[in-house]
Amino acid sequence: MYRRWASLRDKDKALGYLRNSVLNGCRTAHRNRTRHDRVLLLAPGADGIVSAEESALVGEANREVLAALRALPARQREAVVLRHYLGLTEEQAAQTMKVTRGTIKSATSRGLSSLARILKEEAE
Repeated sequence: MYRRWASLRDKDKALGYLRNSVLNGCRTAHRNRTRHDRVLLLAPGADGIVSAEESALVGEANREVLAALRALPARQREAVVLRHYLGLTEEQAAQTMKVTRGTIKSATSRGLSSLARILKEEAE
């Protein structure tokens, strides 16, 4: 962000720019790690690598959680992601969503309850 400070059109939007930059950097790191893991899984005779079955189970669990997240209403999904994926405080999430802190608290609570219910139903 320091390197690009002079090119920011609106300095008041610096926090949003920083958040997007960090999120994009995390996505890139995750993609690279996933690619690296695939290469290791395909390497013959590699020691310390998880089995294909274990890798498939982890991938399936991730898909189930993402599908459950997609099933949530938009406000609940956004609140859960901001609070638990991005790690924002209630106040920061409220500012991002342009709602009150109480709305964030209730949307997050309802979202997590719905996620638990959806994942429990899928497990049965």
